[in-house]
Amino acid sequence: MSFLDDRGILYIIADLLSLITIASCLISKVPQIQTVRQLKSATGLSLNGLLMELCSYSVTMLYNFTNRYAFLSYMEYPILLVQEYVLVYVVLKYSNMLNKPAYIWSGIYVAVFSGFATGIIPSSVLMMLVPLTTPVGATSKVMQLVAILKSKDAQSVSLITWAISAFTNSTRIYTILLDSGDKMLLTNFGISTVLSTSVFLAAWYYKKPKKE
Repeated sequence: MSFLDDRGILYIIADLLSLITIASCLISKVPQIQTVRQLKSATGLSLNGLLMELCSYSVTMLYNFTNRYAFLSYMEYPILLVQEYVLVYVVLKYSNMLNKPAYIWSGIYVAVFSGFATGIIPSSVLMMLVPLTTPVGATSKVMQLVAILKSKDAQSVSLITWAISAFTNSTRIYTILLDSGDKMLLTNFGISTVLSTSVFLAAWYYKKPKKE
């Protein structure tokens, strides 16, 4: 019966939430990508916010990877990163910003990411970057929120994407509490949950007048 004791049940729930989170992340950015492609517009989206989010995702995934945390506790990050790459590409494309500097910065990103993943760049450097993921990730969401509030136009913003973001960030608070209890990650996901919910509500509000 030990399998069904309180601790066992809590971990079963954590594994189920991890699987649900991962499954949700398989499509979380897809609605946003489709919206931009269909409208051929990135109005209401903050490119700087997306780039900061990309950096935050990258550092968080590398941090989990290099610390050998349970793969289920961060498996959504490789999935999110692939989708984030595509989203940044389409936003750049429809903002007419696919130019030489964009390709140069992409090359620098790939080199740095590979350096951390392979251990060429010391993990001590990564450890210094990890505390920055919370303010960087939070700032990216604040920038998106400000972009919506300033433009008063959320036509290009996907409600589904931000609803999934809020949900998956909240489930990670529970799974990390049981897996590692890492305070930096808990703070990161706590703030992200609040801000993702705020972006969702702002986008929902400014989409309502658009309905016919």
